[in-house]
Amino acid sequence: MINTYDEALSFIHGRTKFKKIPTLKRMRRFLDELGAPDKQINAIHIAGTNGKGSTLAFLRNIFQAEGKTVGSFTSPFLIKFNERISVNGEGISDNEILRLTQAIYPTIMKLDAELPEGGPTEFEIVTAMMFKYFAEGHADIVLIEVGLGGLFDSTNVVMPKVSVITSIGWDHMHILGDTLPKIAFQKAGIIKSGVPVVVGGVDPEPLAVIVKQAQKKHSPIKILDQDFKAVDLGEKDWQQHFDFTSDDLHLKDVSTALIGDYQVHNAALAIQAYIEYQQLNEQHVDASVVQNGIQATRWAGRFERISTHPTIVLDGAHNISAVNLIVDTLENDFSTGHVYILMGILADKQADRMVEKIATVPNASIVLTQFAGPGKRAAANPETLENKLETRPKNVSAVDDWQDAIQQLKRKLTDADILLITGSLFFISDVRKYLKNQNHNFK
Repeated sequence: MINTYDEALSFIHGRTKFKKIPTLKRMRRFLDELGAPDKQINAIHIAGTNGKGSTLAFLRNIFQAEGKTVGSFTSPFLIKFNERISVNGEGISDNEILRLTQAIYPTIMKLDAELPEGGPTEFEIVTAMMFKYFAEGHADIVLIEVGLGGLFDSTNVVMPKVSVITSIGWDHMHILGDTLPKIAFQKAGIIKSGVPVVVGGVDPEPLAVIVKQAQKKHSPIKILDQDFKAVDLGEKDWQQHFDFTSDDLHLKDVSTALIGDYQVHNAALAIQAYIEYQQLNEQHVDASVVQNGIQATRWAGRFERISTHPTIVLDGAHNISAVNLIVDTLENDFSTGHVYILMGILADKQADRMVEKIATVPNASIVLTQFAGPGKRAAANPETLENKLETRPKNVSAVDDWQDAIQQLKRKLTDADILLITGSLFFISDVRKYLKNQNHNFK
């Protein structure tokens, strides 16, 4: 039996990560054995290659500004496992993790014995814990981030009030497909019959796939830049400013601490999803609530300024689509001074493409490094990666020890420069803990 928090985590992390055949049947059976907690919550379901976490954070703060208690389900965690299931942005307690694990343990053992392919996977177990917790009444609304893809993701048993697809880009191609339309089909799997869907900036070909699925399911669809718009007004004093326009709401000069024009898109998606939810529930849309929520939003590891003297920024960009957005932000808003970039990337990502893209920033120097990847997943070796670059950029070097690299780069920084640390959410999680240590004298 499981008696402590650490034993609960060991049990969860010790489970199979994936099954050979993708299916929701096992998850449905699992939840039905637990009393179908997924059918007892108000939810918004969020899929997309990039932007899921930021869109969720914006939505959470809008609902909180309205006075609601907001549950969230996100992955991966940045500092502690408990973050994955949170209330008003705070991870649930160790005792709750233990209680939930103990509560569902007998069902897991039963399914292990009865199902030919074995019982639930690690992610299915965490998803079930989340549904059980929020079915107990701990939140007015639950924002659920897809783990991977959408169609066969274990969160996709939920019948949400609103669905959101933030973006379609290149990631997890070995699972989701080797073209953007194939990836879009997997993401569009979250669209449910008659449930409104809000879609972000997606290229025409994959967008056509999403629209087709929405039409097939008779789901009302709202598309960024067609049915609602956000105009980026630029960054000033570490605040991103924008205007928002839809049929139902017009906002001027909204500001957010989440930097980057792509965050304007994520904020717009959150605003439109909120509008859809309110209208569905015949509730008023208050402009001041929306603006206050957007302004209050913080999201660790998303172009997060963790130090001002010197300026150090963390961003979890972990695929080529996210790196493209980072490059746009650097070129648009940080073209003065020098940008030092420390990158640690998992070996199973398109690491060479990511480095070659970020090396195009004219005022940047890139240092490749490595870190301890999660589980069996390894980080790309920096020297091997540097030698693999076809374009042979002259502004790229390699340092094996990322802590040494930070200290070296810190000594080079002037007041006009920034140090951006990026490449993986797992990497910046380690870096964040290191920099938050008071011994390092960062402010």
